[in-house]
Amino acid sequence: YDRFVAICHPLHYTVIMNPRLCCSLVLVSFCVSLLDSQVHNMIVLQLSCFKNVEISSFFCDPSQLLNLACSDTLKNSIVRYIIGAMSGFLPTSGIFFSYYKILVSIRRVPSSGGRYKAFSTCGSHLAVVCLFYGTALGEYLSSTLSQSPRKNAAASVMYTVVTPMLNPFVYSLRNWGIKRALWRFLSRTISS
Repeated sequence: YDRFVAICHPLHYTVIMNPRLCCSLVLVSFCVSLLDSQVHNMIVLQLSCFKNVEISSFFCDPSQLLNLACSDTLKNSIVRYIIGAMSGFLPTSGIFFSYYKILVSIRRVPSSGGRYKAFSTCGSHLAVVCLFYGTALGEYLSSTLSQSPRKNAAASVMYTVVTPMLNPFVYSLRNWGIKRALWRFLSRTISS
């Protein structure tokens, strides 16, 4: 929403993105994620027969526990997939809609320099979003499709460690000084 307002309504940005709206967005995000986690907790608390079980993952994901349960998990899996589809579909559709509106706005910019600046700002943000949702999707699909503990651990590392570490790096690539330093480093590394 921030990128959408910054590019589609630049003159009204400070009025629209006021501290009250920002706090409301953070609060709504926190409440939705809290509700989502509590639904997952309720699903897992209904399961039985977890004696002497070791989960080789960095966090106790509900899909891991559903795979280890002795009771029937069909109803729990259906609820988990519905919640997962809603949690993935709603933000993704909002992101696609906002980027559609951003692209329409960028096409109306008369100068090529302005279009380039808007595309570079949105490109780094879109790269981080794709990285986050791609690794999250890989984590949850790999945990349901694959029973391999090693693959689940690799997906967990990608989702919990690599994505947050790359986030500042991708945003810093918008800085020309960092781009030049990275190119010099890569050219020295390749030549030697």
